[in-house]
Amino acid sequence: MNRLTLVLLTALAPIAWGTTYLITTELLPPGHPLFAGLLRSLPAGLLAVLVSRRLPRGSWWGKVFALGALNIGAFFPLLFLAAERLPGGVAAAVAGAQPLIVLVLGALVLQERIRPVTAAAAVVGAGGVALVVLGPAAELDFWGVLAALGGVSATGVGMILTKRWGRPSDVGPIAYAGWQLSAGGLLLLPVTLALEGVPAQIDAGATLGYLWLGSVGGIVAYTLWFRGIQRLPVVAPGLLALLSPVVATALGVLVAGERFTTIQLVGIALALGALVLGQLFARPVPPRVRTPEESSSTAALTAPR
Repeated sequence: MNRLTLVLLTALAPIAWGTTYLITTELLPPGHPLFAGLLRSLPAGLLAVLVSRRLPRGSWWGKVFALGALNIGAFFPLLFLAAERLPGGVAAAVAGAQPLIVLVLGALVLQERIRPVTAAAAVVGAGGVALVVLGPAAELDFWGVLAALGGVSATGVGMILTKRWGRPSDVGPIAYAGWQLSAGGLLLLPVTLALEGVPAQIDAGATLGYLWLGSVGGIVAYTLWFRGIQRLPVVAPGLLALLSPVVATALGVLVAGERFTTIQLVGIALALGALVLGQLFARPVPPRVRTPEESSSTAALTAPR
């Protein structure tokens, strides 16, 4: 697979996630962000594990639950909470900070060199997203902003650890995504039942919304996303995340009747320009896939003594 194809396939994930805000406000029952995160993760994750018939081994049990907690268990409910408490575009705006978070963590944890062009792209992209979704009419709820910031920070750390740990050489991307979705869903299950329970009514629109989020926005998007993280420089998918707020804002215009201002158009141009520039100057790296010898060595080190 060539670089352009990989980037385009990875980009489908944040594009799918950009629909989350509209679906949450228009279709899902309000007041149940934990339940929405649970249905988005656990059914699709268990199905992927069942189809692939692969389970983690050795130290991977701990790694999978750590990644599931960051990428799924924390991110999903915080995402839905932000979508409920903020306008869709404002909730998505905080995603513009993710490239900066990933850039810094990538340098500290992965020793990836910060190149001036990619750093500039991350800053310009964040600024462009802010122009797109923040304006005089933006309604800023403190807890909503805090939830959105916490969500992108959690998944930013999850991206770095996904890159650092790679995946076992005999495990495909669908099984790997299924592991994390299942782990995150299992962590959400007791919390959801204790704090929220099941909505009193789930109509046909909510059912379609949950199905979309669990399939296209869940297992399909995360399979493409995790594969892209492992094969691309870590800043590349970080910049691709800018597509999510742009899509959320575009859907607000097309479906909810919102209008673009001149400032928003400038912001879109800046965000997309930064995204393209960052992809051009991010250097490709080989995927981090553990060899059978490494897996055996890890198993020996982690075996009970």
